[in-house]
Amino acid sequence: MGSRLTAMPHMNDLPPDPADDWLESALKAAGEAHRAEYLDDAGFTAKVMGALPAPTALPAWRRPALALLWALLGLCIAFALPGFVVDVVRDILRVVLGQSVSLAGIGAAVVAMIITAWTAAAFVLRDD
Repeated sequence: MGSRLTAMPHMNDLPPDPADDWLESALKAAGEAHRAEYLDDAGFTAKVMGALPAPTALPAWRRPALALLWALLGLCIAFALPGFVVDVVRDILRVVLGQSVSLAGIGAAVVAMIITAWTAAAFVLRDD
């Protein structure tokens, strides 16, 4: 059976049939129509792009500094509300550690994470 599979020609080995490639011909026609509508600007675009200032790069220390500032903000909030933070952590640990681990529970958690990820992706990628 293995020799039969290797003896068969691969799809990539066959020459493409131009009559079957309707998408290629549609794209070529659209490209030809676009080239026919092209308006020569006599180098105007190149001059404008050359006159623009070079983009400025952000300093390398900016990202770590922002991460440090966010961490410090989180710590400040934790120290400002110590009782609240301790209560929230205790409640989360009680709920998480108090549950028995089962295959159904793990499956439900995975499904919930997938639904959450897809919902977040749909929210971020929506076209308003």
